[in-house]
Amino acid sequence: MYKIIFIGLFLFILGNNTVFGQSKTEAVLIAKDTLKSNDIDPLTPAKAAFYSAVLPGLGQAYNKKYWKIPLVYGALGTSIYFYIDNNKKYHQYRDAYKSRLEGYTTDDLAFLDNNRLIAGQKFYQRNRDLSALVTLAFYALNILDANVDAALIQFNVDENLSVRPVLYPNDVTLKTNVGLTFNYSF
Repeated sequence: MYKIIFIGLFLFILGNNTVFGQSKTEAVLIAKDTLKSNDIDPLTPAKAAFYSAVLPGLGQAYNKKYWKIPLVYGALGTSIYFYIDNNKKYHQYRDAYKSRLEGYTTDDLAFLDNNRLIAGQKFYQRNRDLSALVTLAFYALNILDANVDAALIQFNVDENLSVRPVLYPNDVTLKTNVGLTFNYSF
């Protein structure tokens, strides 16, 4: 019986020693931040879109994508050229038809009859309107491109985050499987 009391008392003292053996220090542990903090400006896409709306191509220059500026002006210039050309030909056919109805003949389109003049008016009017829509679409695309590009510049794209294709053999059939692996390293 004394052995059991002695072993119990020994374990009680040994157990309390480990509890009181810990020292109470007031040391504050601070974890170091290993990630770089990128300064993200939420107004950058709005600025780029505004600049592109004021002057087409200025948003691309703000994003430092200078190679896109000739594409913007080429698309807008081409569509404006076709608008002006179709508008000029529409007015030419319309004026020729009106003068023919008044009894005058013009030298430009004298070889066409009235039905051809009406068909030419409709054709060039439709192309003029379509060119105006394409011009507006390129203008909106210019603004959208500047906005999206400014938003994508702020994304973290480094080697720690990657998606790669992988070829691996199947364990059962020994056929080659194709898949994608998503790797993120801390």
